[in-house]
Amino acid sequence: MVDLARAREVAASVLDPELPVLTLADLGVLRAVTPDADGGVVVTITPTYSGCPAMETMRADLLSDLAAAGFDRVRVRTVLAPAWTTDWITESGRRKLAEYGIAPPGPVRRSAGPVPLTLAPPAATARCPRCGSGDTELLSRFGATACKALLRCRLCAEPFEHIKEI
Repeated sequence: MVDLARAREVAASVLDPELPVLTLADLGVLRAVTPDADGGVVVTITPTYSGCPAMETMRADLLSDLAAAGFDRVRVRTVLAPAWTTDWITESGRRKLAEYGIAPPGPVRRSAGPVPLTLAPPAATARCPRCGSGDTELLSRFGATACKALLRCRLCAEPFEHIKEI
């Protein structure tokens, strides 16, 4: 009998390769750890977006860490629906991001109807993770990865990254 609680604990502790301050559980990409018909474990993950280049590293790290913990039959399954959202980042993950100097995303604005099309980029509304000021300005819509923007605090003048709301 496979110890699913232990397998989940190991899978949940795997670090995100692009944001190594977060685990896959903190990031919300770890969806499930279930038994397989052959007595192994199936780990289900959802990428932050369908072309995420970190997925292969996540898969390899899950397989490696679970094998090191004694799980010899592991399959990693990727699911795209429902699509990942920044709302899935845990409160602990949001705190870790801020402590690391990255402004965590705010809540995703949901609409019951059609999504309105705007031609201008969304306004930068992230609070500075260093001093807490809301007086920030957008420097670049893209940071080190496509899911982050580069901002600067007008109060302390420090630049910082912000994870975009998706």
